[in-house]
Amino acid sequence: MFKRSIIVMAIGLSLGVQAAGTLTKDNGAPVGDNQNSITAGPNGSTLLQDVHLIQKLQRFARERIPERVVHARGTGAHGEFVASADLSDQTVASLFAAAGKTTPVFVRFSTVIHGNHSPETLRDPRGFAVKFYTDQGNWDLVGNNLPVFFIRDAIKFPDMVHSLKPSPVNNMQDPNRFFDFFSHDGTATHMLTQLYHDIGIPASYRQMDGFGVHAYKFVNEAGEVRYVKFNWRSQQGVKGLSLDEAAKVQSSDFNHLTRDLYAAINAGDLPKWDLYIQTITPAQLNSFSYNPLDATKIWPDVPEVKVGTMTLNRMPDNFFQETEQAAFAPGNLVPGIEPSEDRLLQGRIFSYSDTQLYRLGANHQQLPINRPLVAVNSNNQDGAANSGNTKSNVNYEPSRVEPKGALTTARAVTTALNGTVQQQTIDKTDNFSQAGALYRAYSKKEKDNLIRNLAADLGQVTDSATKHAMLSYFYKADADYGSRITKAVKGDLATVKQLAAQL
Repeated sequence: MFKRSIIVMAIGLSLGVQAAGTLTKDNGAPVGDNQNSITAGPNGSTLLQDVHLIQKLQRFARERIPERVVHARGTGAHGEFVASADLSDQTVASLFAAAGKTTPVFVRFSTVIHGNHSPETLRDPRGFAVKFYTDQGNWDLVGNNLPVFFIRDAIKFPDMVHSLKPSPVNNMQDPNRFFDFFSHDGTATHMLTQLYHDIGIPASYRQMDGFGVHAYKFVNEAGEVRYVKFNWRSQQGVKGLSLDEAAKVQSSDFNHLTRDLYAAINAGDLPKWDLYIQTITPAQLNSFSYNPLDATKIWPDVPEVKVGTMTLNRMPDNFFQETEQAAFAPGNLVPGIEPSEDRLLQGRIFSYSDTQLYRLGANHQQLPINRPLVAVNSNNQDGAANSGNTKSNVNYEPSRVEPKGALTTARAVTTALNGTVQQQTIDKTDNFSQAGALYRAYSKKEKDNLIRNLAADLGQVTDSATKHAMLSYFYKADADYGSRITKAVKGDLATVKQLAAQL
């Protein structure tokens, strides 16, 4: 009896050491046979008790989470941000507290409109989203490779995206649809002049700039406010593809952006971007010919100041677990950085967080790629896929049993308000002057390519009123610009001039 017990114990110990390469089920139990289902005899039916078979089929059917409505196709990389300046006089945000301070980051580049498996050679704004894992929590700077946007009010965002997405009838993208939308006012003129430049098809993720687009607020310890814009400048330079170059690249590699980024990182040619800021005081807001909080505008006369450098040094271990599940939201802010009154940003503060709740669930910020480096001490509880280890009996506040104190320096800054509740557009819309200035700053080749790129889509518009409305916007921005694109799409210049004069 004693000898038998020794043998059983020895067998148990040997079985307890599971080899590292053993195939297992999701509960960690080893798989006995991954080639054959359990059946009732050689000709019998498959048995419901075949847990491994059922689990494989169940998990396979659930591999896809809802695709992002925008920014569906993405490429991610890890890295670090090193501050080059002490900005403590401007903000209590700790990542800018001292020159040399290092903050881990995860960056997701993406296309905005096209789907998850679309070619990377399609013309599209590119997302440039950076998650800073700071010692005050995560800060998400969620922007694009272009410094402005199509619209200035979030109420138009679903309409804009619907127009740019494929038709609900035939599932094909159609310039007749999105130019119909843009033709009703000139808000998008600046963005379209950016997008139809060759940088609308980047040659490389490494060779594009990034922009926060919106103005935010810096708040310092004294509660003083500065409006701030964040601009990433590529140390690799900026390069786009012409239509001919894009066609050539697509014929050989429609993953060129992802392949180039990962090849460079794996070869040790680490891409870098310098972060620059532009700041103005609240007293300066009304001193411009445009509204500085308008997302269709840049700040051309406000100097840029370098505040740090970001280096990407590692690709993700797993695309889905990191890049696909990375959840960015402009509402993920840290003390010292607050949203401005930009109407588009105000809507994104809600929309992006709500999207991640829908896609990934209430506990998506517990996923490793989204988890802050600091302890999370909220009273939020339960929900699907909750992997926390909450032991406290107190899930409310205030409490004498386990006091949890608020940080007064993280309190919202005092902002003066005036006027009445309203529903109308901003003052100083100025839809055309910056678009015209941008066109005139282009070289001859850039202008030629812009006209060719824009004509390729606008020339497909069959509705004359839509086409001529769009042409009048470009003419209003710059007469040469409007005249050239009118000729390229066989429009009537007299009609264009007449419409432009009414703007």
